[in-house]
Amino acid sequence: MNDQPGPNPAEPVAPPPYSAPARSFGAPREAGVPRMETVRVTAPDLARRAAMARTRRRLVVAAWAFAGLFLAVAGKLTLATVVAPLKPKLPEAVRVPEPDRAEPAGPRVERAMIVDRNNQILAVSLPTAELYANPREMIDPAEAAHRIKQAVPRLDEAEMRAHLSAAKAFVYLARRLSPREELAINGLGIPGVYFQPSERRHYPLGRVAAQVLGGVDVDEHGVAGVERFFDSRLTGSADPLRLSLDIRVQAVVREELAAAMAEFQAIGACGIVMDVRTGEVLAMVSLPDYDANAFGATPAEDRFNRAVTGMYEPGSTFKLQTAAMALDAGAVHIWDQFDAAHPIHIGRFTITDFEGKHRFLYLPEVLAYSSNLGAAHIALTAGAERQRAWLGAMGMFRRIGVELPEAGMPLAPPASNWKEAATMTIGFGHGIAVSPLHVVRGTAAIANGGLVVTPTLLARADGTPAEAVRVMQPATSDLMRKLMRLVVTEGYGKKAEVAGYFVGGKTGTAEKVGGHGYKKHANVSAFVSVFPMNAPRYAVYMMLDEPHGNASTGFFSTAGQVSAPAAGRVIARIGPMLGLLPETADAPTIEAALAIPLQPAHPGARAPTGLAAAPDHPRDAARERAPRRLPLVPATPTMPQDARHEAALAVPVAPAGYAVAADAAR
Repeated sequence: MNDQPGPNPAEPVAPPPYSAPARSFGAPREAGVPRMETVRVTAPDLARRAAMARTRRRLVVAAWAFAGLFLAVAGKLTLATVVAPLKPKLPEAVRVPEPDRAEPAGPRVERAMIVDRNNQILAVSLPTAELYANPREMIDPAEAAHRIKQAVPRLDEAEMRAHLSAAKAFVYLARRLSPREELAINGLGIPGVYFQPSERRHYPLGRVAAQVLGGVDVDEHGVAGVERFFDSRLTGSADPLRLSLDIRVQAVVREELAAAMAEFQAIGACGIVMDVRTGEVLAMVSLPDYDANAFGATPAEDRFNRAVTGMYEPGSTFKLQTAAMALDAGAVHIWDQFDAAHPIHIGRFTITDFEGKHRFLYLPEVLAYSSNLGAAHIALTAGAERQRAWLGAMGMFRRIGVELPEAGMPLAPPASNWKEAATMTIGFGHGIAVSPLHVVRGTAAIANGGLVVTPTLLARADGTPAEAVRVMQPATSDLMRKLMRLVVTEGYGKKAEVAGYFVGGKTGTAEKVGGHGYKKHANVSAFVSVFPMNAPRYAVYMMLDEPHGNASTGFFSTAGQVSAPAAGRVIARIGPMLGLLPETADAPTIEAALAIPLQPAHPGARAPTGLAAAPDHPRDAARERAPRRLPLVPATPTMPQDARHEAALAVPVAPAGYAVAADAAR
């Protein structure tokens, strides 16, 4: 039985906690009656309430995590942009391949200018740009090529498209862009297209001295002429390279050569002007020539420099060497006579004269009338050994030594084949081939007092001595100047005469050698001259290759008809340019001092020396003469010097094989 007491109905029941008494609206508080509500919560409700609680907790954690993340990012951005900003890291630039050559250490020096002796610009490097690209950075190669083509129409669009589509990191698109073209392409804003500074060699005078200057390749390396010879000098120093050329003289020589070449329908021509005392070359012309700015597109035959590369038989211009050799050695005298009446037969060959006199000739007549027979007899009188020694001292067996890589090697028979026939034919300029500059140097030595100077294309500073070697007595040179003057006044060189300049020289016409011997009617006609003969200053050489005579020359193509007149015109025009005015006041006195008769009087009653003493047996008489050593005297020349193109001459050293004579007088 339940002992617990039950609720007393009479006692009031306490309201449950948190229960509000129920009362009518507007009733007093005391009138309220307590009430109680019963709420039933099931298990699913409890589970749902627990899940919502967990979700709320997770959302709070996630919110705090994102807030921390954003705070970290904001802090990093503040650090990178405000507190300690970092410099942008640029992509690595495309490496442009260096030229394939060893360059001196240090900064690259632009190629120096080339100027003439008067500082007129002959060659200069202009600033340009090279266009290259990185195809890997290209967005649309076809569009890029098209836009570049529109900016620079001279470029090939198909070629650029192919380059830009290549799987490479570097391709060249164009070279030698002008500043205007560079700006036009740069304004397109094409990604992956870059520029590299470069330079372009420019020759402002075009054809003037083209073969002398030569040219450069696309990388500005010298490949010909002085550009190649002085390549290291031009790239290693910014100072202009000053040449000995005078463009005024160069232009005159080219103009007269071109006129003569056209008049006589020659296939080529060559002209040289050289200072006979310093060896400075004031003009060197070879025709046909070319525009130096188009060197790469010029055919090889136009780049051929006849002045130093071409080897020609000198013809009768070599008779000056033969006469000077024999006179200096005392083997002959000017009053000796030589058989020019009878041809010389050597095997199946016959030596004759062109329009000969058919009589015995005095030595001055041999030169004035250009007798092959007389020169052959003089050469035999001097002998083969002396002839080889003389020509060797004159430098006829080696390269000329001028600053041109194209300078060729003379062609001469070896000593074992230098027999009687070679001695005679070489005596009048056949059987040996040398360059025109060899002839000029040899003639200059005969006229300047007997000193061989090396030709040069570099301007000599005032007072700088020229290297020279004496090869003959001054007295021999004085006599040879008179004989050279006689050729112009009385001989075949009359058309080269210029009043007041006292020109002396020698004609030379030689048949060209073909595949089967000499070619008839194919001549090399040359005239070598020196002026003024009373005080020699300049040598002028004019040559036409295969000229054709016309009515004005009687249809002859000999040097006296086609080359000598051109030489005279050149002398008349360049003389005043070089400060030499015609001498008229003292002309009779000077002419008298240079005069020599064609037939000099014999000093005594003795029989003529040389071959004329025994005309029936000329060769036997030549063999009976004992050869003598060629004398060499290191004496200072007595000719007056000129300050403009003159240098003191150094005391020479005797060449090997020459004896030094104690007495220079003859």
